[in-house]
Amino acid sequence: MIEKMSHTSVYVLDQDSAKEFYTTKLGFEVRNDIVMGDAFEGGGKGFRWLTVSPPGQPDVEFILADPHMGHAPEDAKVILELVAKGALGVGVLATNDCRKSYQELSDKGVVFLQEPVERPYGVEATFRDDSGNVYSLTEALWQEKRDQSG
Repeated sequence: MIEKMSHTSVYVLDQDSAKEFYTTKLGFEVRNDIVMGDAFEGGGKGFRWLTVSPPGQPDVEFILADPHMGHAPEDAKVILELVAKGALGVGVLATNDCRKSYQELSDKGVVFLQEPVERPYGVEATFRDDSGNVYSLTEALWQEKRDQSG
């Protein structure tokens, strides 16, 4: 039986730049930053296993993945092109105050595609990471109700 999600892949254009963005701008923490041996990827190159997590959620790791890891060169090229043009929406990041988080992240240089707006499900803003991946930053109505109930 599946118990929970532990990792999710986020393809990035440059792992060093992504590490800097996710840690200094988003406030995530590095969980792993190791190079795996050539047994995983032929030719003696290996690959870098770089994971980060929001500070309050260490049990879910974002793999800041080089598209070449596990893909043929022609497939990696397509993934890189899709990431760079912002064609991949990665997911939703939860916050208990979207407007405050929007201001804090904007002050750190995060580029938003949309300022916070009221939606039927809560308050949402969208931004791109330094590679082009799109995230929704959402203060969900269910979060507000849960906070009020104790």
